[in-house]
Amino acid sequence: MSRVREVLRMQASHNDHHVALRTAVGVGVPLLLLVAVGRIDLAIFASFGAFTGIYGRNQPHRQRLIHQATAGATLLVTILAGAVASRAGIGDWGSVAGATLVAGAAALVIGLSRLKPVGSLFHIFTFGAIASVPAHPPLWQCLLTAALTVAFALAMSVATRLLPSHRSPWTRPRTTPLTKPERRAVLREAARYAIAAGTAGSIATALGIGHNYWAMVAAVVPLVGPTVTHRLGRGVNRVLGTTMGLGLTLMILLLGLEPWAMVLVIAVLQFCTEMFVVRQYAIAQTFVTPMALISTELAHPSPPALLIQDRAIETLIGCAVGFLVVLAAHFLSTLRATPAPEV
Repeated sequence: MSRVREVLRMQASHNDHHVALRTAVGVGVPLLLLVAVGRIDLAIFASFGAFTGIYGRNQPHRQRLIHQATAGATLLVTILAGAVASRAGIGDWGSVAGATLVAGAAALVIGLSRLKPVGSLFHIFTFGAIASVPAHPPLWQCLLTAALTVAFALAMSVATRLLPSHRSPWTRPRTTPLTKPERRAVLREAARYAIAAGTAGSIATALGIGHNYWAMVAAVVPLVGPTVTHRLGRGVNRVLGTTMGLGLTLMILLLGLEPWAMVLVIAVLQFCTEMFVVRQYAIAQTFVTPMALISTELAHPSPPALLIQDRAIETLIGCAVGFLVVLAAHFLSTLRATPAPEV
């Protein structure tokens, strides 16, 4: 029961509304501008560029700016890779292979750079979603949209320095190089991300389920956390939150909202997500699910029933694969830590 309570516990708030407002504006303003100029076809690139604002949650301004700039650069490279993959027509299996490479490489860069949140979840989502859209505007327009959104997120990152009550010292953050064991741990973690994502994506593709990258995203969710219990709990929360979020998604999609109204909904959902993502992951997933699906709808509309079915099935596939990877890693680490019997 203590482990169940730990999984479902609500953490204390830590200025979550600051981050929530910053990220909501960071995604809402670029999308509204695209709607205003009639370029909703570029919305997917603005949405993924806005992921930059998620990094460096409560860090001092200068450190947050450095971390977000690093994260933004990795996202731009991922966006470029996804756009090129789409133009090359690599197909479902090619998309899985590409997203698997992205999962491992991005997790390695994020880990070596000590960025928070850890892992490559956002990069897998970015590559998979962009690569799955069959037609894009000219490449330079896609990259310019993404780059401007990243720049806007960086500006939002330091905007609160204008308020004396929120200003942090503009001092260079002290960093120490990663030790050799820490670098090995990052490398092992990156390998787990690639294995989990590649396995889940392969299963979803073999079963003929659309949006195979959703399974890949769900597979890496349980890989984050200090203990095995915490990691498995994240997977359980992912399933619970996704189930609740699918109901909310259906209600929103049935409203038949105009694009500008959909953008406002995305901004509100982003705000709600950041209010709970650190405190209670299941509640956060209730808002993440419709936000992800609505963002997908803006780029490549699909029947709501099919969209919800794919999300539900692939969440279960991904989390199941993630659980197996976590348990296998724990078993192997236990074997390494067990002393050899004396002869």
